[in-house]
Amino acid sequence: MLVKKALKLLPEGIQRKAESILGGDGDTQRSQRGALTAFAIRIASAAIAFFSQVLLARWIGPHEYGVFTYIWVWVIVIGTLCAAGFATSVVRFVPEYQEKKQPDLVRGFIRTGRIFSFGMGLAATIAGLTFLHYFEGSIADYYRIPAALALVCIPAFALTDFQDGLGRSQGWIDLALVPPYILRPILLFAFIGISVGIGWSKSAETAVYSAIAATWITAIIQYILQKKRMNAEIHKGPRQYKTSFWIKVSLPVIAVESFALMMTNMDIILLDLYVPPEQIAIYFAAARTIALIAFVHFSVTAAVTPKFSTLYSAGKNTELKRFFKQTRMWTFVPSLIGAIGLLLLGKPILWLFGPEFMTGYPAMFILVIGLLARSLAGPLQGLMIATGQQNMAAITMGTAVAINIAFNLLLIPKYGLLGAAAATALSFIVEAILLTVTANRVLNENAKTEIKKENNANPA
Repeated sequence: MLVKKALKLLPEGIQRKAESILGGDGDTQRSQRGALTAFAIRIASAAIAFFSQVLLARWIGPHEYGVFTYIWVWVIVIGTLCAAGFATSVVRFVPEYQEKKQPDLVRGFIRTGRIFSFGMGLAATIAGLTFLHYFEGSIADYYRIPAALALVCIPAFALTDFQDGLGRSQGWIDLALVPPYILRPILLFAFIGISVGIGWSKSAETAVYSAIAATWITAIIQYILQKKRMNAEIHKGPRQYKTSFWIKVSLPVIAVESFALMMTNMDIILLDLYVPPEQIAIYFAAARTIALIAFVHFSVTAAVTPKFSTLYSAGKNTELKRFFKQTRMWTFVPSLIGAIGLLLLGKPILWLFGPEFMTGYPAMFILVIGLLARSLAGPLQGLMIATGQQNMAAITMGTAVAINIAFNLLLIPKYGLLGAAAATALSFIVEAILLTVTANRVLNENAKTEIKKENNANPA
């Protein structure tokens, strides 16, 4: 129902194509259907998040909004890393074990992932609170209390991140994406509105209290629903563990995820060194508005990575190469259309946050170049991890992050918000080029190996 409603927003020709995909039963159409479902969820999420962020900025003002967004960026970064790479490696291992009829390993991996994610999140909360207690002057006073409160979100955020990956590994796009991208923003918006309505202060602290409640409720609901559905798919039974192997594989994935997070958030983190929270708020609104086109990239990656893993584990490398080429167009064409629309509507959108936010509009033109370069490259991160190339992906993205940091430190002091946008766009372009070269080499080598095996098995 959600997908059909979202599709009504599209032109008639695209609607017909989408409906043919939704009605098909082939593997490719199922992947396209998953991508469409993920995209529809992200469209709904974007609308909810945008509406709530606009009202939040209006309610608490640019300064307090800047404080909250800066703190929430750190929650996203730390919470995602606390999933310990299991949120991504689950998309590789669980489909692989299911393909090989090894339910014991499926059960073992899921339990290990949940414990690791929540446990690492709890450790991060304790470590963060300890740091803030013993190093009082380490951050500005207006960040101190909101940061301490926000640390409470991290265990639940990390668990939700793992459950997101588990849902995607099963093709359960609803249980993977609806809780973090629909339910959590709705709850956050509702709790902030209630808090302001009953007379709580219009501050970043109130927003963080609301975020705590929304994050924990979301994690608990998602856990209950996923556990029920997983028990129906994989019946209760003994568990088998390969913990050391899973950690060995997942650790490089942490590097990939941390680099991906740094690519999208380093500009905001480093801006704090040079500009006040009000300027961070303006840049955040502009960057996150144009970054809506990245939902296409995310949606396609969420839908197709399990198939990448299945094709690779089955040794169908030629088919994998062909399928990846298709996914690149699924990513780029809608991203380009979305970019044009957002740039045309950019100023009115930013005005909704407040008249002062319109000064961030030029940054959107710069950022869109890097975002389109990444979309043209396709869902490369998912492909690299699904094919066991997480080490190469980590090295490649680490290089791009180093360039990102260098350009941010070089350009922000001189050009401010535009410098941050330029640094981010350039690093996205570098990332796309490096990952494309690396992935093409891997795909070509695997395809050649498959052809050689077929020729040896069927000599002329």
